[in-house]
Amino acid sequence: MQVVAERCTGCLKCVDYCSVGAISKVSGKRLVEIEEDECVECGVCKRSGVCLTDALFQPELAYPRRIRAEFSDPSVPHPSTGGGGRGTEECKTNDVTGRYPRGHIGMACEMGRPGVGARLYQLETVAMALAKLGVEFEKQNPVYYLYEDPKTGKVKEEVKNEKVLSAIIEFGTTPDKVPAILETLRQVQKEVKTVFSVDMCSLIEPDGSIPVEQIAREAGANLRPNGKSNIGLGRPRFNFFGSGEESGSPGEKEEQR
Repeated sequence: MQVVAERCTGCLKCVDYCSVGAISKVSGKRLVEIEEDECVECGVCKRSGVCLTDALFQPELAYPRRIRAEFSDPSVPHPSTGGGGRGTEECKTNDVTGRYPRGHIGMACEMGRPGVGARLYQLETVAMALAKLGVEFEKQNPVYYLYEDPKTGKVKEEVKNEKVLSAIIEFGTTPDKVPAILETLRQVQKEVKTVFSVDMCSLIEPDGSIPVEQIAREAGANLRPNGKSNIGLGRPRFNFFGSGEESGSPGEKEEQR
């Protein structure tokens, strides 16, 4: 995003709409400026409509800067998935997508947040630490296409310094690997100067127990359990129960995030 200086009146109304604090007043002038290296191209300032002189200008974005908009502006689709925003259904829609069957754990690291954002080299630091544990990164997540090598979690060199509002590292694993993954994330958080949260999901067992909750508690994780039933996302496309037809009660198809 850029400012057309000739149109700007310095009213400062757009400043409060910047999701990463990249807009500021130019000292001694009735004018604002955008620090382009900090801007994540989310488009919120322009879409807010607060600029009455149309001084905010969105230029055409070329690769790799366009990646910022793909991960920060929900109106810009990801070329790899066709989805907007962060571009992934992620593990919380497991009841529809069936990515993680019984006996498997879906996990995700949500890098960045409004007000902070994240650089892709920070995402790489976390991904490379996870890759050493043999996790399988989700191919239906646009982050997958940022990797130079998905087996190592290394991100393409030309995109490393791009800043996005938020991006999700998604991967599948098995219950026995979860404690080591959580410990690795505890250690790597010391190296990453942005906020990130960890998501975990598993199918609820027939007796109502939640495997991932027990595993996480035993590993010393501070949990915020969130039951989620995605009603309205469509007919489940996956059979968790092994037969050729859909089966099981709605409760059995729920998952824990």
